[in-house]
Amino acid sequence: MRIAFLCTGNSCRSQMAEGWARSLRADRFDALSAGTKPTTVNPLAVRVMAEVGVDISAQRSKHIADLAAESIDLVVTVCNAARESCPILPGVHRTVHRVFDDPPHLAASASSEEEALPHYRRVRDEIRAFILSLPDALNHEKECT
Repeated sequence: MRIAFLCTGNSCRSQMAEGWARSLRADRFDALSAGTKPTTVNPLAVRVMAEVGVDISAQRSKHIADLAAESIDLVVTVCNAARESCPILPGVHRTVHRVFDDPPHLAASASSEEEALPHYRRVRDEIRAFILSLPDALNHEKECT
């Protein structure tokens, strides 16, 4: 099954989801990620994923249009902005929404990277749990309509 994880910037949550899926579920899923307004991969997301042995440093931020030629079975939107735009990709059979908090937003008032990291770690771990629960978790997620 080919899964695309979508978020606004494709810089943090969707990148972590792609990394976890490739690391933990490569035997069951082929993972991609993209954004509705891609930026660059967040260095703190790269750092907290590296802490648990998942290297996402070579991943790049992509626009959803970059996936148009891909054969995708499932889209998982991981932020509310992506859900609101509810992008439609040709041939996708199902789109579900699973919201995760935005680490950069949570860490906006942090005075240092060290103070910001716990927010990234928490969301990283929540995404990991979601990926481990796939495909069973999809039965409980809301369809994007």
